Amino acid sequence: MEMQLPDVPMVKIFSYLDAFSLLQASKVNKNWNKIAESDFLWRRLCLKKWRFCNFTYERLGTQTWKQLFLHQTKQERRMACAQSEDFIYKEAAENLGFGTAYLSGSGITVDGQGKSIICIVSSTCKLYTWDVQEGTMIWSSPAQQSNITNLETLPQMHLAITADMERTIKVWNCHDRDPLATCTITRICFSLKAFLTKDGPFLMVGDSDGNIHTFTMPELRDISKVHAFQYSVDLLLCSPDKKWVFACGIHQHILPKVFFTECLLRPSEYSTPLYFTVPFASCYRGCWTPRRENRITLMYRRGSQKKTGFTTFDLTAESPWGRKDIQAHQIASFLLPVHIDSPNWMGVGDGSIIVFESGSYLFLFTVNGLMLQRFEGHQSTISNIWVDSLHVLAASVDGSIHVYMWEEGGHYPYLKRCCHLEYMGSSLTPSCQVSRAICDNVSIVRVVSRVHESNILVMYALNS
Repeated sequence: MEMQLPDVPMVKIFSYLDAFSLLQASKVNKNWNKIAESDFLWRRLCLKKWRFCNFTYERLGTQTWKQLFLHQTKQERRMACAQSEDFIYKEAAENLGFGTAYLSGSGITVDGQGKSIICIVSSTCKLYTWDVQEGTMIWSSPAQQSNITNLETLPQMHLAITADMERTIKVWNCHDRDPLATCTITRICFSLKAFLTKDGPFLMVGDSDGNIHTFTMPELRDISKVHAFQYSVDLLLCSPDKKWVFACGIHQHILPKVFFTECLLRPSEYSTPLYFTVPFASCYRGCWTPRRENRITLMYRRGSQKKTGFTTFDLTAESPWGRKDIQAHQIASFLLPVHIDSPNWMGVGDGSIIVFESGSYLFLFTVNGLMLQRFEGHQSTISNIWVDSLHVLAASVDGSIHVYMWEEGGHYPYLKRCCHLEYMGSSLTPSCQVSRAICDNVSIVRVVSRVHESNILVMYALNS
């Protein structure tokens, strides 16, 4: 006689299975199929693979967690296996600036539509949205009174945020003519960071006097203002779980700081902001490890010869004697060998791996300084790279883009070369500048800026 275990221990056992094993188990019998289809198990797999992505049942719509997992995995594999001929190339010559960001999300999409919507700033003081798959503009704001200097998006809420030379911050839903909210700060905005927490959406603004302003979204209600440095706050980065905020400036005497986010969101509960000062000056890049709550890697310059170094910290918030303190543990640090030219861009992947460009090469190092991979084949100097938890884009000065994808779990080969996308427009001249490429699971976008001519918005969309 066939014996059946109760559902509760079976769910516990199945929770140790990966997606493939769970699909296999669902074929054994009706009871196993019912358990293997459980939303609890598939939600667990989704949050494990795409951690800190703010999934909610409301955003799932008609999809189940299993459908979401399979859809996202399929999209990732399509991008990983895509060749240049699988992309549809479109371009548009407009009065465009360099500010570009995804409004539809830059990786995890739950609507299943495969639509990529981007925001872009124009040189005529306007904000535009474009449908990448169609290659068409779908909305534009009225011309603003001052040049837009900063652009940020909150894809989970389909919101865009701009800052201009008149120190005005605006929140847009990219449907209506007028912004949802407007506020003016006393100093020029140098950095914007929008993020979503369990308590709602927030915006942080770094200004030219070294202050960090925190606002609610979308109404821009002022929550707090913290003086971080004597110079401008040029970079704000939130940790994947939004528990930490990294702030730094490009001035050589600035020591970066990592703030405990809660003290910026609830200033009435803290007499002074909680932060850790990173003892490395001239830090000009920083990246949080995608699937860890508390690990940050920084790139800095050191000495008269401006040698490049990397340092990695793990952060914890402890509460001894009823008072919360931040503890930072330096887990690794190294200087690049002298034969490698100093990079300008970096990113990090799972398994404590650093990726950066140098000349026409793309390098992978461990946080301890061990070289893992060196990718050749870039026909010209890599001008910049873009890194998320799934992709690495290496954009070259000739307008081409090399697409790579991380191997899941940080296994060798850690980074896999996918395809090479050529620039299909007219030949680039020395006066052209190529912006950083950005991507999601179904598209890649960048801007080519030409002196005395209209800029070119370049769009690559995967065939549906």
